[in-house]
Amino acid sequence: MGSFVDRLGGALIFPFFALYITQRFNVGMTQVGILFAFFSVSSLVGQTIGGALTDKYGRKKLIIFSLVMSAASTVLMGLVDDLRTFYGLAILVGILADTGGPAHQAMVADLLPENKRTEGFAVLRVTANLAVTIGPLIGGLLAGVNYLLLFIIDACMSTITAGIILLKLPETMPEKAESSEASTSLGQTIIGYLAVFKDRLYMAFILVSIISVIVYLQMNSTLSVYLLKVHDIPPRGFGYILSLNAAMVVVLQSWITRGLKKVPPMVIMTLGNLLFAIGFGMYGFVSAYWMMLVAMVVITIGEMFTVPVAQTIVAFFAPEEMRGRYMAIFGYAWILPSAIGPLLAGLVMDNVNPNWVWYGAFILALLSALGYWAIHKRAGHRFPISEQTTQFRRGISSTEGE
Repeated sequence: MGSFVDRLGGALIFPFFALYITQRFNVGMTQVGILFAFFSVSSLVGQTIGGALTDKYGRKKLIIFSLVMSAASTVLMGLVDDLRTFYGLAILVGILADTGGPAHQAMVADLLPENKRTEGFAVLRVTANLAVTIGPLIGGLLAGVNYLLLFIIDACMSTITAGIILLKLPETMPEKAESSEASTSLGQTIIGYLAVFKDRLYMAFILVSIISVIVYLQMNSTLSVYLLKVHDIPPRGFGYILSLNAAMVVVLQSWITRGLKKVPPMVIMTLGNLLFAIGFGMYGFVSAYWMMLVAMVVITIGEMFTVPVAQTIVAFFAPEEMRGRYMAIFGYAWILPSAIGPLLAGLVMDNVNPNWVWYGAFILALLSALGYWAIHKRAGHRFPISEQTTQFRRGISSTEGE
């Protein structure tokens, strides 16, 4: 519930954010791109700090802190009338507001047993897509009245969410992790990131995920421009394609997640990226609008395969006392692609045949599928797929330990 309220507030603003910047400060898309780069870099710093603080001080405090900071900074963004000040604010927002990201993911892993985590992350995906379906409709109406209303309502939503977390959720940090970190200084907790980077299999997973997310993010960054310039499909047509994506997630995500419960996680990631290769690759070959809708159906199925499972895999990798830091590093797999993916696609579209964006997406998605399959062949046994296999493997570990 808290996630839905917070996501709904964000969904009021985000679709209109670039439009607001260009109109408010009378600048072009280059300045908007620089602003988003600032957000990405500062978010990377915020996630890294937040991961360490989550493991040191717990989940609840960090989530509430980030929500309060988000609310305050959102109001300031709506009031600032100087672009340079806005840039500075963007850096501050990214650092402070994103400290709660790892805590949020760690709390989900704390609350749910291993065999329920994928379904739990799937429920959060449905929640987010419901918010994205409703938010822009309300935001469009409010933007026509006054953009400042969007920022104020988003700040109110964040504050309400902080209240829900404060009153209704306990601290979920496992006792083992809490006792382990109690005797550890904050500096030692931050240095603990070295242990994450030394987990070679996990870093391989992060690298493959970065490749996969570069492909996936083209849906929200490049596809609309490509469809308009190459196929003369107006924004309304692209809106229908995105609405199809959101509606499918809302209706089918939980059902698909339950259906895949007995499939090894890395196999699911492999299959999902093969679907990405097919779906994104289709945009480089098809010209009929109905085929573009079919391509989005294929992409969305791949998305419903991969996104909840990827978060579950991170929880499998992470020791209890390091969940925050593992989740923070997983955030890199989304932040780095958001900084470089649209830029790479823009260079391709401006300098060569635009279809090569989708040919390249096809190749990269195949590479990521091969990467996930290689990890499965190397260490698929590390990722239990059901309560029975979890208990079975724990029994084996116990026996081996004796």
